[in-house]
Amino acid sequence: MKFTRRANANWKGTGMEGKGTISTQSTTLDNAQLSFKTRFEEGVGTNPEELIAAAHSGCFTMQLSFLLSEAGFIPEDLSTEAKVTFEDGTITLIQLILNGKVPAITEEDFQKAAQKAKEICPISKLLNTEITLSVTLN
Repeated sequence: MKFTRRANANWKGTGMEGKGTISTQSTTLDNAQLSFKTRFEEGVGTNPEELIAAAHSGCFTMQLSFLLSEAGFIPEDLSTEAKVTFEDGTITLIQLILNGKVPAITEEDFQKAAQKAKEICPISKLLNTEITLSVTLN
């Protein structure tokens, strides 16, 4: 399977005082605000690190669902929070925090599936940073 997805960004002005927008092909983001304040403070809008966290948590969780299904387990609930750490101009760490409810699976099998999902998720493979994983089976 091969496909291409796209997004567009527009910026006007300086890095600190300027403003921008970002839009996605699906229009889930449609001229979403992007600015110094949305990235480095708590302004209204989004930022690249938040988008990476969203992409990574979504990709990892979907990958895990596929792996569990292939092993004969049907997840009732998988919830992943991704925390992206930006430090001195570099993304230095991504923490994936997984909570799952999967009937009939052992803790060991759930941990193994989660670890494999972390390793083979396309977004994990794309990122060149430390990625940690914390897993809780409910």
